[in-house]
Amino acid sequence: MGEASSQETGSSTDLRWSIMASLLGTNLAIMLFHGLEQEHNPTKIREFALIIIAASMPFQAVYFMVHAFVLESKESIAESNYSLLMRLSALCQAISYFSIIGLAIIWYNMSEFIGGVFVLSALLAIVLVRLAFSQANNQN
Repeated sequence: MGEASSQETGSSTDLRWSIMASLLGTNLAIMLFHGLEQEHNPTKIREFALIIIAASMPFQAVYFMVHAFVLESKESIAESNYSLLMRLSALCQAISYFSIIGLAIIWYNMSEFIGGVFVLSALLAIVLVRLAFSQANNQN
């Protein structure tokens, strides 16, 4: 493997793996509890939110499979295949984050205040992350 694989540290890989595992666990719990609630008290908005979450879950599984394969086979994968697998992994990871939209819809449906605060804090977090990245890029 070339320079690309040496740039990825174990701690950043572990961090992404942990975030995705947490997201998958959260989505499974939401699907279970709100799926049961949907059976007893069906609403269109909850169904829409659960559809978004359910649609993202296969991408989470593919992320885990591709990422695990890359970690186990890093030394024997050609550079072009490695790049392709890492792009696929990043794409699956990005699509998986769309499940947060479903979560926000469910919380907003539970309480406009809870949903609103979640959306505002998510936007603030995105702005802060973007600022941190831009400052880090300016220092380099």
